[in-house]
Amino acid sequence: MNRTMLIVVMLTGAMAGYSQPGSARQQGVMPLDALRREPVRPQLDIPYAATDNPRQRLDLYLPNKPGSNRLPVIVFLHGGGWRYGDKASGAAYLMPFVRSGEYAGVSAGYRLSNEAIWPAQIHDSKAAIRWIRANADKYGLDSRRIAVWGRSAGAHLALMLGVSSDVPELEGDLGRHTDMTSAVSGVVNFFGVTDIPALIGQPSDIDRADPLAPEARLIGRALPGNADAARAASPMTYVTPNDAPVLTLHGTADNIVPYNQAVRLDRALTQAGVPSYFISVTGARHGGFPDEAIDRVRDFFSKILLGNDVEIPTGTLNKPEAD
Repeated sequence: MNRTMLIVVMLTGAMAGYSQPGSARQQGVMPLDALRREPVRPQLDIPYAATDNPRQRLDLYLPNKPGSNRLPVIVFLHGGGWRYGDKASGAAYLMPFVRSGEYAGVSAGYRLSNEAIWPAQIHDSKAAIRWIRANADKYGLDSRRIAVWGRSAGAHLALMLGVSSDVPELEGDLGRHTDMTSAVSGVVNFFGVTDIPALIGQPSDIDRADPLAPEARLIGRALPGNADAARAASPMTYVTPNDAPVLTLHGTADNIVPYNQAVRLDRALTQAGVPSYFISVTGARHGGFPDEAIDRVRDFFSKILLGNDVEIPTGTLNKPEAD
């Protein structure tokens, strides 16, 4: 399958039962002809780690008519249980923001767990952020304003970017820009795993004691008896007061990543003094969010990346009645 066909068929985190498909919009499907009609300049499959690995590439989307200022960047990380998925699925999520002319968009790939275990995935993600920062002048980007948005497994990586810029062992040495920081300005977390050891025994369609559970495949060993390795791959482990602000949306009936994972994260961030905007989607499972969810994301990026005085409503949303 060629690169352009992937834009048509790939879903964000809707594979192998790890991420339940929602609406077509939520799945991230964007037909190629629709992408061609967008007022954007796509630059696809850019290597960010100085390798020929196709997973270590990113897609850059620039508006045709950007403003006079440098563009803040929204980076999207796909889901799929760290084992499936493709960066092509990020296009549909990024387009509403890029077509506004106010943002650039990046959808970054990363090595999957059947190729490399943790911390390869965060090393790749950080290398992508460093590449963006190092190439800001070339593409008219604002290296000081980079936020990340992920769904499911991609949200876990986005959270890790938000909490670990001061953790040297998670930086890795990929790419030609290791002198650059991998810090980000904000994180949008759509139902990501936050505390891997706490998954064991929580209500879910996945048995986390199974050595083939997604998190077990991620760290390369079963979760029971390997708490240290599980904690090392958990965003909760690294929360400190200087972390990036986080917007979290999580379904109260999530059957894959328990809702309690979001509750734990919000509590930890709040106790550390990190801005945490937590929205519960009543009755939603692993996805299936209403359109208002994207409105909250838009508000968050407006506040964090554009510096606008925007109130971000928290509390609850209701899942669409059709779901």
